[in-house]
Amino acid sequence: MAMKYQRKDGSLFNSPSATAAAFIHIQDAECLHYIRSLLQKFGNAVPTIYPLDMYARLSMVDALESLGIDRHFRKEIKIVLDETYRFWLQGEEEIFSDSATCALAFRILRLNGYDVSPDTLDQFSEHHFSNSLGGYLKDLRAVLELYRAMQLSYPDESLLEKQNPWTSCFLKQGLSNVSLCGDKLRKNIIGEVHDTLNFPYHADLQRLAIRRRIKNYATDDMRILKTSYCCSTIGSQDFLKLAVEDFNICQSIQREELKHIGRWVVERRLDKLKFARQKEAYCYFSAAATLFAPELSDARMSWAKNGVLTTVVDDFFDVGGSEEELVNLIQLIERWDVNSTADFCSEKVEIIYSAIHSTISEIGDKSFGWQGRDVKSHVIKIWLDLLKSMLTEAQWSSNKSVPTLEEYMTTAHVSFALGPIVLPALYFVGPKLSEEVAGHPELLNLYKVMSTCGRLLNDWRSFKRESEEGKLNAVSLYMIHGGGAVTEEEAVEHFKGLIDGQRRQMLQLVLQEKGSVIPRPCKDLFWNMIKILHTFYMKDDGFTSNEMINVAKAMINEPISLDELL
Repeated sequence: MAMKYQRKDGSLFNSPSATAAAFIHIQDAECLHYIRSLLQKFGNAVPTIYPLDMYARLSMVDALESLGIDRHFRKEIKIVLDETYRFWLQGEEEIFSDSATCALAFRILRLNGYDVSPDTLDQFSEHHFSNSLGGYLKDLRAVLELYRAMQLSYPDESLLEKQNPWTSCFLKQGLSNVSLCGDKLRKNIIGEVHDTLNFPYHADLQRLAIRRRIKNYATDDMRILKTSYCCSTIGSQDFLKLAVEDFNICQSIQREELKHIGRWVVERRLDKLKFARQKEAYCYFSAAATLFAPELSDARMSWAKNGVLTTVVDDFFDVGGSEEELVNLIQLIERWDVNSTADFCSEKVEIIYSAIHSTISEIGDKSFGWQGRDVKSHVIKIWLDLLKSMLTEAQWSSNKSVPTLEEYMTTAHVSFALGPIVLPALYFVGPKLSEEVAGHPELLNLYKVMSTCGRLLNDWRSFKRESEEGKLNAVSLYMIHGGGAVTEEEAVEHFKGLIDGQRRQMLQLVLQEKGSVIPRPCKDLFWNMIKILHTFYMKDDGFTSNEMINVAKAMINEPISLDELL
């Protein structure tokens, strides 16, 4: 069933095949024009620029990104960032003499794919900042920027790691000190510092971060921008008004999509499979929390539906199906078009096969509008790789086999089931992907690093539960093959280090553009999944435990009131 959305003129369009230009959903054109003019003004503020000017315009870009409205100003933002990068390469004192400006420039440039080194941040050590109350008020934002920059370190950048302990302590101490200040400053600073400390960049879903940022945004925090030719004031109410409207419009679309997913589950009879976890809300939440722009509806629906199906199949191979049923399902997907009910060895197999078949066919049909070709054969292969890896694990369990850790990870990173969720969604985020690019070693490496990180996170957090159930995972295999010389604590620390390394490697693969053939919008999906995994596994196995269900419901069902914020 095609989902309909409304343009400003009242006409309807199908969200799945619409382009970004079709989504003219921001009603306050005056706000858009005003912010765009500010970006253009400060993007052209050359050649004489003061540190406050540089920090102010970078703060403007940062505000647009953190409020989730930067996609409306991509052209203007690129002009600002290109100019900032030119100054960076020239070693301009305007950037490097000020700690807050330098750290902010590093973070925004790196996140946007510019090649910048963290070495310039080494000059700002712990002794650079004051320990007095007045010093905290002056330096807290600078240290906050340094702390944020340090979360973007690549695997071999030990410098940023060295800065992490003292900046963290400084911010925690600053929280207690700024509580002595007035209400306006306290609301702004405490909110930002608290969120930064409690939601690290790699475990902070963009949509949740945007919601917090909007609610904590200081509408009376006016920045005076002194340039060589003018003096102007930015009213942050314009940013806030635009952000709230954008958030609520995107949210209204997401509510309809979630209802559609619920109907789809019933139509495909997936709710009849009593052995399977019903996780449609979580699966859709994971899509909408990172792919929230209206034009990405097809990507969200592909992501969510395949998420539901992989959860069902995981439970089917784990507890719901016999080996005969598992083999039957794989054979049916290999044959693909099956017309006779006699081919199904059970009703469960028929339901699962039919749901997978219809979803893959839908993806194939929709891919024509985005890619100009049918990608169905590729998606079938992705699903077959998953099913065969799950069968291998089921046979290990049935035969009481103990694979080596290498054998286990070769299979387990595939059986973690991120392939059908992430890979088909790549076809619906904008860039056209040829068969050559879709099978390129760079993309395959992105998939492997993402899946390995996810599998290790899962095995670390579920180790105790799975040990009690007699199931093997990476942690238990590491201890078994260690010959009794490895303690549980040592094994856990070992895998935490591996997870950290995989995460940093993924960040580098996504952000570095030199030599990359995979478009950035596609690479972002792999990092989005890393964020989702770290969010779900922050304390426990959050996907299984329903720990985040209230957060998911609030993100989709609770609009933000502008009147309550002003």
